Amino acid sequence: MKERLFTRSYIFILAANFLLYFGFWILIPVLPFYLRETYQCPATILGAVLSCYTISGLCVRPFSGYLMDKFPRKPIYILCYFICTAIFLGYIAAGVLTWFIVLRALHGIAFSSVSVGGNTLCVDITPSSRRGEALGYYGLMNNTAMALGPMTGLFMHDNVSYNGIFLTGMAFSAVGLVFAMCIKARTPESIKARQIEKQQTGIDSAAPKSKLSLDRFFLIKGIPVSISLLMLSIPYGATTNFVAMYAREINLDVPSGFFFTLMAAGMGASRLVAGKKVDQGYITQCIHIGLYPVVAAFFILSMCRFVTPYSIGTAEAMFFSVPVLLGIGFGIIFPAMNTLYINLAPNNQRATATSTYLTAWDVGIGIGIATSGVIAHYFTFYMVYLIGSVLCLVSMIYFNAKVTPHYNRNKLR
Repeated sequence: MKERLFTRSYIFILAANFLLYFGFWILIPVLPFYLRETYQCPATILGAVLSCYTISGLCVRPFSGYLMDKFPRKPIYILCYFICTAIFLGYIAAGVLTWFIVLRALHGIAFSSVSVGGNTLCVDITPSSRRGEALGYYGLMNNTAMALGPMTGLFMHDNVSYNGIFLTGMAFSAVGLVFAMCIKARTPESIKARQIEKQQTGIDSAAPKSKLSLDRFFLIKGIPVSISLLMLSIPYGATTNFVAMYAREINLDVPSGFFFTLMAAGMGASRLVAGKKVDQGYITQCIHIGLYPVVAAFFILSMCRFVTPYSIGTAEAMFFSVPVLLGIGFGIIFPAMNTLYINLAPNNQRATATSTYLTAWDVGIGIGIATSGVIAHYFTFYMVYLIGSVLCLVSMIYFNAKVTPHYNRNKLR
């Protein structure tokens, strides 16, 4: 008999995760236009302004993982969720670009912490025998939000004021905060053990010690896979933030919001299958398979620029095949990667493993966003995606040659 997965707390965390990411994804395709139209932000620094969100988040993510391994996770999760919700009002009040950058950086700090907390709570409240499946459904909420959020944001961009878009994002996040507060989180075994030790000996093993070491904040055994993951996330960041501008640049009159819908559909379908395969032990195999469509997708996206002058129909077909391939590939990769990090870590470093996984992803996203504007300024966006395809190919070779043997030698479960 399978252990029960869909408990009340698991359903609440799925809802909270969806609503948090929906509010997030509403803004993603709209912000480049907002910065240009409201602050006259030049293209050369557009990527740098947008990447401040990611940079600030990755700077604090390792510390949030450390704190959530040492103290009860839910209070930290709720506090950061509240900040993510309240920050939307700050966007409305910001009158100059400098204040917007500060608020965006603060949003990145809060969002990076709440994503670590939510992911780790999901692992805590679900049975280990169905962890891959649980993470698959949890990630599916992100994908569903990614399908609906950008499409909603781009639709609102044409029909509603920017303040209306910010208020909509805040409203959905506020409802998600209510669901988050309803989650019944159990205390992790590692924290229970420290509490018992403190009662018996009077010594708090979670108290700060004089000597700091890197492994308090990073999963050292996860560094090789982090290198591979970082190379994958660079073109992903460039795609999610600039694909609408790329379509306009190559004169494709297509609904860019539908791009994200197709990507989410591909992710959703592949996640459901991949999560079960991960629970059966096919972790590295899933990642191997998922890398092929990702490499192909970015190459096809870059080639759309050269096909458009000769056949708009062919270019459109190529353009919309890209999100399907990306969705299938990353939908297979994500639950397997997440589980791979968890399997490399002892139970008392579960949040640290999650933060290392998400930090590697964020570093690549930040690099992708920050460099895309500069590359596009000199070569147009097609070069961004061509370079991205090469990076993904290098990542695939590195994963097969280095990461897979490293994982097989060091996995704990």
